[in-house]
Amino acid sequence: MGSISIAADDGMGGRKRVPLYRQLYFQVVVAILLGALLGHFYPDAGEALKPLGDGFIKLVKMIIAPVIFLTVATGIASMKDMSSIGSVAAKAFIYFLTFSTLALIVGLAVANIVQPGAGLNIDPAALDTTAVATYAHTAEEQSLAGFLLNIIPTTLFSAMTDGEILQVLLVAILSGVAIFTTRPKSDLVLDLLTSFSEVIFKLVHMLMKFAPIGAFGAIAFTIGKFGIGSLASLATLVATFYLTSLLFVVVVLGLVARFTGFSIFALIRYLREELLLVLGTSSSEAALPSLMEKLEVAGCRKTVVGLVVPTGYSFNLDGTNIYMTLAALFIAQATGIHLSLGEQLALVLVAMISSKGAAGVTGAGFVILAATLSVVPSVPVAGMALILGIDRFMSECRALTNFIGNAVATIVVAKWEKALDTDRLAAAMAGTPMALPSEDSERHERSRPHSLAMNKAGESA
Repeated sequence: MGSISIAADDGMGGRKRVPLYRQLYFQVVVAILLGALLGHFYPDAGEALKPLGDGFIKLVKMIIAPVIFLTVATGIASMKDMSSIGSVAAKAFIYFLTFSTLALIVGLAVANIVQPGAGLNIDPAALDTTAVATYAHTAEEQSLAGFLLNIIPTTLFSAMTDGEILQVLLVAILSGVAIFTTRPKSDLVLDLLTSFSEVIFKLVHMLMKFAPIGAFGAIAFTIGKFGIGSLASLATLVATFYLTSLLFVVVVLGLVARFTGFSIFALIRYLREELLLVLGTSSSEAALPSLMEKLEVAGCRKTVVGLVVPTGYSFNLDGTNIYMTLAALFIAQATGIHLSLGEQLALVLVAMISSKGAAGVTGAGFVILAATLSVVPSVPVAGMALILGIDRFMSECRALTNFIGNAVATIVVAKWEKALDTDRLAAAMAGTPMALPSEDSERHERSRPHSLAMNKAGESA
């Protein structure tokens, strides 16, 4: 048989025909299937492969800080009007607040309709809360003031070494503004950062070659460690969560996408490689650098991508918010606790705040849930032990929903800001993305205003 060949994105916006077996999304699909089979039939071997998944995620996290810094700093420094930064941030947070709250309400509504925990009649006192204690303790340490202060790094360079996304974003914004306000003297710095960004994104493409290995190890560990059988006892909750997240993406985000001028299914197809990577590793951060590049290829201005995507990873967690209210009501139903409408609304209000205070914390979904339940005394925190065993299986769905939500948010904000190239977007959604302008042409365009200004100054002299 001849090799199957289809058109595919070459990673830089161009198109070329490559064999199916050489395409990243196909390799990741095969790796996930093989990893799941290995973990199921040889659980000990599956558990032993955990370093493969962890290693790949660490490789990607290694370049997240420079990707965000270079994208934001060069984007801001190249702008013609600095006033749009505040406008982008304001519109992004309006979007985040609206849809994060909507996600909480959707989870609440579905939990009341389906009632996945009804009839379990579990005594909270009989639960083993040892494993939950770590999450509860972490939640107690979280506060909004502490979260805001943590955005400020210890030094200008520690943000890059610590890898805190919001710290990197703050330093990048300040650096971009500083370069912008000192041009043309700082043009050499801007050119250096622009050239360095080419190197970093080439490194991104190189690391993505290891995605199948990372996905294979991660899924083999998950199945080997927790076992597919562990899903059976709480299958109703897992199925309800997955179905609710699917409906949120297709219906809610689908309508948003339609009003913005694109199809949610076309976007999912365009980001299929990244989504499969998120599925395999249970980490949306694993696909963050690639997402930023693809959104820029799809016509979103670099500045919008650089500001919206990193902040969205902390503040626009649609999947996590659905999970929070759904899981909280599941625990209440399973332990025979009836929550009034007022108590449920209080739960949503507390979750809105706690989801921001615990953003970026390891195991954020579980930490946020612990923080929420600790403030709402009607639902016992000990009940979290009920879902700890299946949380890993729900984390994939949380990450996928969060990822798609942030992609949609970036395109919407770009459209609001009139910073969206609709021709590029249409081409990307049709599966024929346009190549990004070369860095040389960008440098030429940047130098033109300053050259004109210098010429005018010379003429007036």
